[in-house]
Amino acid sequence: MAKTGGNRYGTHRALEPKGSLPQPAWKLDNTSEIWDNEVLIDVETLNVDAASFRQISDQAGGDPGKIGQIIMETVAQRGKQHNPVTGSGGMLIGTVAEIGPALRDRDLAVGDRLASMVSLSLTPLKIQEILAVHGATCQVDVRAQAVLFASGIYAKLPADMPDKLALAVLDVAGAPAQTAKIVGPGQTVLVVGAGGKSGLLCLHEAKKRAGITGKVMALCRSEGAVARVQESGLADVILRGDAKEAMSVLQLVEEATGGALADVTINCVDIPGTEMTSILATRDGGLVYFFSMATSFTAAALGAEGIGKDVTMLIGNGYTKNHSEIAINSLRENPVLREMFSKLYA
Repeated sequence: MAKTGGNRYGTHRALEPKGSLPQPAWKLDNTSEIWDNEVLIDVETLNVDAASFRQISDQAGGDPGKIGQIIMETVAQRGKQHNPVTGSGGMLIGTVAEIGPALRDRDLAVGDRLASMVSLSLTPLKIQEILAVHGATCQVDVRAQAVLFASGIYAKLPADMPDKLALAVLDVAGAPAQTAKIVGPGQTVLVVGAGGKSGLLCLHEAKKRAGITGKVMALCRSEGAVARVQESGLADVILRGDAKEAMSVLQLVEEATGGALADVTINCVDIPGTEMTSILATRDGGLVYFFSMATSFTAAALGAEGIGKDVTMLIGNGYTKNHSEIAINSLRENPVLREMFSKLYA
């Protein structure tokens, strides 16, 4: 019989410190025996967030075996995939193995395939074996089990696209969904790190929301990123520059906007040190959305203060209402983007 009385936010699983919320907790109870208000998932693939995977890959010297070993060690030590350097996690896909009695009124059944829409940094996880590491997509195939709490959100995997394609999109669902909320008709939008999966999805939503009277600018560092944005056809202006070089990017944006700067800047890069680029490129009274988990919010807040820039800064909350539907629909609406993502991630 399942244990009863578990907290809907999962505090009953926190071991260090005892009773804390699971995301900031150092260690979770990752045993597979569920409480009555939990769901047990047989996990097939982890989608490690880009900032975390980059750090792990750098630590491992790019060796897939060592990447897997680091992930195994982290999960064994902490009971979750919570990168101690970046503080971030990722998400997973798998099959519902068991549903606690208190949750059986949900539209969910054993055997359903789903993607977790909460971070691996708060998800109890036990890995039996790592089967493959896919560096190009930040995905790791595993034999594992995970637990979703009563408060944990999830998305059933769509029937009209491959699982790994859906996982790649759902992993960054908050970015295009937030873009849909914050971009309005006629605005000038800058997407920093536009050639990655979150950047391309944001370009799609920005182009749709800004409309024919708006302007969408894409900042890319590599030739490959520029090529992907060109192929997508989603940017009115493509700027080639390093997002860590704030003054040179500012000059590019000033030239592209006649000095007016961006109304909205969306930062999707997975490396630190790009906060001031985003802030400088945005006009006074504008909005900067920091989706990247590599962002230092201290650097952003103090940096904006230091240059006297009055901008609204939005933290990259991975959840907003209907985010999974908005993200998946981006590929349904855009055949070019879907084909591109299929080649890259499926």
